[in-house]
Amino acid sequence: MDELTTSIVGIDFPNEDASKSNRRMECMMCAPGDLVELRLEPTNPFDANAVAIFSDRGTQLGYVSAERAPLIGKRMREDEATAVFQAMHGNGAYIRIRFGGGLPTLPDPVPDIPKRPPPRQARPAQRPVYDPHAFYPDEEGPEFGA
Repeated sequence: MDELTTSIVGIDFPNEDASKSNRRMECMMCAPGDLVELRLEPTNPFDANAVAIFSDRGTQLGYVSAERAPLIGKRMREDEATAVFQAMHGNGAYIRIRFGGGLPTLPDPVPDIPKRPPPRQARPAQRPVYDPHAFYPDEEGPEFGA
């Protein structure tokens, strides 16, 4: 496995910088193919395998998921790793990583699911005029022995 796509987690948390920069906004400013930096964080208090993701502007986008961080961190220590921003899709963002040198190849974009047009509204049927003093018996029903 020389290339893989992984999600960016934690994009809804504020960054620790003085301006409390917005990770989601930074992801929205990235274009597919923009280089991103992967940084190992062995002193991270929550996960010693944490791999932080930073944009080319130096703003943190988030982290590699905890499930993938041990594998990616191991591969980063063994070999060169290059990562690019892949896309935002739905509520998430993704990066593409290549190990062993060279730039990752971006897969074809996932097309957005077209939204269905709203169903056509049928014209309301003409209702008969309701007379509050009229008697309206059931057309069919049980006989109650009246």
